[in-house]
Amino acid sequence: MINLLPPALKEEYRYARRNRRTAQWAVAFLGAILGVVLITASGLFIMTNSINNYKTNIASAQAQLANQNVSGAQKQATDISNNLKLMVTVLSKEILFSKLLTQLGTLTPSNVILTNLSISQTESAVDITAQTGSYNAATQLQVNLADPNNQIFSKADIVSISCSNPDATAANANYPCTASVRALFTKNNPFLFINSNIKKAAL
Repeated sequence: MINLLPPALKEEYRYARRNRRTAQWAVAFLGAILGVVLITASGLFIMTNSINNYKTNIASAQAQLANQNVSGAQKQATDISNNLKLMVTVLSKEILFSKLLTQLGTLTPSNVILTNLSISQTESAVDITAQTGSYNAATQLQVNLADPNNQIFSKADIVSISCSNPDATAANANYPCTASVRALFTKNNPFLFINSNIKKAAL
């Protein structure tokens, strides 16, 4: 088919087709931009709502904690913990006197009489005063107390020994010497209240 249209008209048609395609691309581009804007706006809207919801939940939780007096409960828990620590400290130095006296009886030589016991809780030691039949008996008492096999004392030192001339008519005729010994308790002393309980628990 022969195109008899004038060259100028044909040129106008060609530019018209180009303009239409350009307009279509422009509309498509604008649609894409509009879609991106809508998606971004939706995301921002959802994010803002989520942030606001989280803030509301946090404020509500904080209000509930304040109403439940959490700080007061924490203080009470701290007080209980401190009291338990103090109790353990006291019990760790508490002596089972009956068992201790029984054990001391087995360590005391036959010619020695224990007359006084003074326990120092702060130093974990005991001061023992005894009447003895002789100077050697007093030193034997110190040796027996210092023996590690006794499971009571880590060391024992003689503080003083004094002997008087025996008088047959005196009440202490058979025990003319007075001895004073200081003995330190061992850390794993089974006659400490807390150590005794620990061993029972282990069994």
